[in-house]
Amino acid sequence: MSEDTYQSPFLREASARGFIYQGTHLDKLDILLSTQKIAAYIGFDPTADSLHVGNLVQIMWLRMLQKHGHTPIILVGGGTGRVGDPSGKDAQRQMMTDDTIAHNIAGIKKTLEQFIDFSPHSINPAILVDNNAWLAPINYLDFLREYGTHFTINRMLTFDSVKTRLERETPLTFLEFNYMLLQGYDFEQLFLSHNCVLELGGSDQWGNIICGVELIRRRQNKQVFGLTSPLVTTSSGAKMGKSAHGAVWLTHQKYAIFDFWQYWRNTDDADVGRFLRMFTDLPLTEIENLEKYKDAEINQAKIVLANAMTALCHGELAAIEAQRAAESHYSTAGQSVFRGLPVLRLDMTLVGEGISGTSLLVCLGLCASKGEARRLIAGGGVRINNIPLADAEALLFQEECPSEGWKISLGKKRHYHVVSA
Repeated sequence: MSEDTYQSPFLREASARGFIYQGTHLDKLDILLSTQKIAAYIGFDPTADSLHVGNLVQIMWLRMLQKHGHTPIILVGGGTGRVGDPSGKDAQRQMMTDDTIAHNIAGIKKTLEQFIDFSPHSINPAILVDNNAWLAPINYLDFLREYGTHFTINRMLTFDSVKTRLERETPLTFLEFNYMLLQGYDFEQLFLSHNCVLELGGSDQWGNIICGVELIRRRQNKQVFGLTSPLVTTSSGAKMGKSAHGAVWLTHQKYAIFDFWQYWRNTDDADVGRFLRMFTDLPLTEIENLEKYKDAEINQAKIVLANAMTALCHGELAAIEAQRAAESHYSTAGQSVFRGLPVLRLDMTLVGEGISGTSLLVCLGLCASKGEARRLIAGGGVRINNIPLADAEALLFQEECPSEGWKISLGKKRHYHVVSA
């Protein structure tokens, strides 16, 4: 269905921006959304203490839902996170401790607050719930008797999340196989406690969402709905949210703001229009004009994308500073080599009698480990004051650091100004 087919403003915009892939009874859902305000939810498992660019489709969906007057519910899987969702995965997830799960949930909420309004003073504030509240007290035998009869192995084996693992002959534990039952149970609990009638998710969640829709129909004799978005990849087929340096996180503590801006600025020409539609709040009429840009002119559209995304995630000032840093770095007007570069502060007492290149990169947070730093240096990817760092273990001394600091470059596009703390 095209956006012109829908009556509800939410579905019209979601369709126009490319969010809709599959849905249950879309005609009835459209009528419901046109006539009343509803509550809808998306689930996030607390596998890390931040969300990343790969989660942006779901985040922007929640943002759009709230903009159109509906109530977004964010379900964090404090309970299901102890199991692990097999959807879209080739291997079993590692188990997490309770402390790790609690830490990650707090980080996820902090990330979401950058995009969604949780303020109780809002007309339709977002709600965050943890499914451990109802999953932890479950009596296993009672749960199987009450809910196990509503799920058949025959049907569960037809879902892609299970079929893929079986076809690739990768282990699928019974623990993970239970995830469908638990996610269906989540939907029912939210329906009963918050009158939640819609579950949103990525296309890999279709099977799990259908289980919840059918469970509520059978147990509560009520109709609820499911809606999925397409799997978003780059034009090269790469998974969204990955860079040469790993996941593109949405918190500056895990991914530098300058690098975040550059990630969007380096978008492939073929992806610019699609990403503007899905990941920004820019009016569709403005995006349609930007989509007409060709050849060198399209770089202007990429800058618009980078600024919009950085402002949305980190604030307007951060976007301005990131663009300024990029323009200063690539300018040939004889300006200082440090002008506009992200500043990193280094405690020079750590340098002591010398510090190796690997230790320096780890201390500055530019590499997660000495092994990663060593590989980067060995590949010729590190320069200090524009001089390639050839020996990973060669010592750098404090007296070798000019008064204005070091310029450290990782590859061609990541540049930093290192000064004494």
